[in-house]
Amino acid sequence: MADAGGRTRVMLVDDHAIVREGYRSLLQKQDRLQVVAEADNGADAYRVYKAAKPDLVIMDLSMPGIGGVEAIRRIRQWDKSARILVFTMHQSAAYAVQAIKAGARGFVTKSNPPDALLRAIAEVMAGRIALSPDIDHELAINRLADEPSAVDALSPREFEILRMLLAEKSVDEIANTLHISVKTAANTRYQIRAKLGVASDIELVRLALRQRIIAASRTVRLALRQRIIAAEDIGS
Repeated sequence: MADAGGRTRVMLVDDHAIVREGYRSLLQKQDRLQVVAEADNGADAYRVYKAAKPDLVIMDLSMPGIGGVEAIRRIRQWDKSARILVFTMHQSAAYAVQAIKAGARGFVTKSNPPDALLRAIAEVMAGRIALSPDIDHELAINRLADEPSAVDALSPREFEILRMLLAEKSVDEIANTLHISVKTAANTRYQIRAKLGVASDIELVRLALRQRIIAASRTVRLALRQRIIAAEDIGS
């Protein structure tokens, strides 16, 4: 539902104020777009959405507390007609698959030029799924190679818990953030391992690196190496 001037009412969700300022400026220059609400984390995104009832949400994925996939799931549970477009640094097709499964209608990476975001907004508002060219290309390659991501088997809630585990959150922290019992968080952690065919957190990190769920930066590689060495020392 557009405003009286026929403009699409947009809500921005990103934990970086400078990033929000940048694309708020871009959107406000468009005659048919109006930014009416903002949030800097997933939990606030859910609360602000219910109050503002925007026509479109532009959502980041990596934020403090609950991430974008979980926020998308919650918003769509409350409003099945919600239009949500992901705008993120994550260039893994696995994130795109999970976001779409949670209820997003589009996925654009921040490495794309600004007009890619504007095109995606038009597509989503027209009722179509919008993917930026880099993600569309990766999904096409995966289909041709018949190599779906292992994490495609996870539900959006399981993927959110996987993301938190990879961020080295404890089961207690995950339970507190998602408002679930510690037992439920622990059981979900076990289910994730079983679905992905891994037996330990070390194997989970290795799989996440292979599937590009987390970036293979120097810091991540060093941390993984230290954890592997520590595990081998305990076993020796």
